[in-house]
Amino acid sequence: MFYLDDMIGFTERVLTYTEGYDKTGFVSSGITYDATLRNLELIGEAATHVPTEVRERYPRVPWRLLVSVCGRSESEYGTEQRPRQADGHI
Repeated sequence: MFYLDDMIGFTERVLTYTEGYDKTGFVSSGITYDATLRNLELIGEAATHVPTEVRERYPRVPWRLLVSVCGRSESEYGTEQRPRQADGHI
């Protein structure tokens, strides 16, 4: 499935970008932090397009959490939320 492939690709980017960072270094990393957040947003956006049948087949995947990343980032536009968004839950 196209969206699942995208989600895997975005996840691989996040893992590559964040390798070697501790939380403090990551939050203050600038471009790395921004690129990572953008890829998390893209994972959330792609998750919104995964069909219900697929979501039901894989109940262990935290679909709602993935989708909420997309919505949360848009609703917090213009606010400084770095520590909250980088809390390590994803």
